[in-house]
Amino acid sequence: MIRTQLLTENGELLIGDQSLIEIWRHNKACFIWIDLEGERPADEKAMLQSLDCHTLAIEDVQRYRHPPKTETFDNHTLILYRGLSEFKKDLTFKQMTIALFAGDRCLISCHQRPSRGITYFWEHCHKENLIVSPGLLASKIMRFSVGCYVDSLLEFEPFLNEMEDSMQDKPSDDIMRELIAYKSRLRKLKRIFSYHERLVTNLLKDIPQRLIDEDGDIEHGLQDLFERCERLNSLCAMYYEICGDLINGYLSISSHQLNNTMKVLTVITAIFVPLTFIVGVYGMNFDNMPELHWHYGYFYILSGMLLFACAATAFAYKKWL
Repeated sequence: MIRTQLLTENGELLIGDQSLIEIWRHNKACFIWIDLEGERPADEKAMLQSLDCHTLAIEDVQRYRHPPKTETFDNHTLILYRGLSEFKKDLTFKQMTIALFAGDRCLISCHQRPSRGITYFWEHCHKENLIVSPGLLASKIMRFSVGCYVDSLLEFEPFLNEMEDSMQDKPSDDIMRELIAYKSRLRKLKRIFSYHERLVTNLLKDIPQRLIDEDGDIEHGLQDLFERCERLNSLCAMYYEICGDLINGYLSISSHQLNNTMKVLTVITAIFVPLTFIVGVYGMNFDNMPELHWHYGYFYILSGMLLFACAATAFAYKKWL
């Protein structure tokens, strides 16, 4: 699907298909937003080439799971990032690559599935007069997408607190398995957010002159976007470390419980091994054993074993063993 928004020199907004592109080409006072959603790779490539997008930029856009990046070419600045199409409370998510080409009087967006940020600003960009500032509009679209990440990630925090309380009160293998799964998902999110933070950092270090010359306040827009990406990365890192600490805590508790169990078994062994030895010796029944013919030998040995067991139990109770 190809849709367009054209802002004429008279301030009139026209919404249509690719037919508006020719009007934009012939009128240097017009601004246009071209949105490509779910286009076949061949059709998408042909459209981007017709709009003078660089060949390498097109290859990056169509490359499967290309990491987020930004690059400035002669006619446009490319912003390639990961947007959300689905994000659940258990941190399972579906992501998609969103490409934004900010050029002279033109913004081109490419994505395979509906995007929240693009959908929102498609309806509100004219009210906020953002079509005349393609770079600022691109930064706001990405900021909105990053905001969806923040909102979804913050919903996980109360659930993580509940798991932390459960781990302290009654640790279990089920909670342990959940924490390992969450840690794995947070690692993936952390990698994505790290890419986003680096992307905006690179933009801030060297803002293309084309974006500075726009009417929009691109510097503050990018700074706001950077702060949101930085917060998102730090939140993800914090949750990742909390999950790791809970896992280590569970392992420490399990190890401590095992040590206590082994301690009890060791004490029992220390009591019964000597008794078993005595029983083994006097259970051999050789004819030359002098004790074998004692009239009260059974009671002597049994009394001695009982005294030893009581003494060893007392020592264990006093924690002297």
